[in-house]
Amino acid sequence: MEAENFDIECEVTMIHEDVVREVRARMPGEEDLMELADLFKVFGDSTRVRIISALLHAEMCVCDIAALLGMSKSAISHQLRTLRQTKLVKYRREGKVVFYSLDDEHVENIFSQGLTHIGEGRR
Repeated sequence: MEAENFDIECEVTMIHEDVVREVRARMPGEEDLMELADLFKVFGDSTRVRIISALLHAEMCVCDIAALLGMSKSAISHQLRTLRQTKLVKYRREGKVVFYSLDDEHVENIFSQGLTHIGEGRR
């Protein structure tokens, strides 16, 4: 069955002011929406997504992540810096070694929800 192509256009100019007012009151502020957009941009890079995926399973140092992903330590460090700035990843120092892990359970939830969402399209 071939999908129909609809060009839906509103033929009546009518603003439902009560709906607009209610939705406006419930929406986050502009600054929060901008920060959320910036957060989602971080997930737009496959290397960062691969790093997050790895850190779901274990705390790792830069050398471990670089070996796992087949990339240079400097490339991994660059991506980890971005992940730290957006509070998706945290680190701890043990002597000269720095170990990275996900910042909190919210990061795992965001990642898992994304995987669930894309998995639904494959069924």
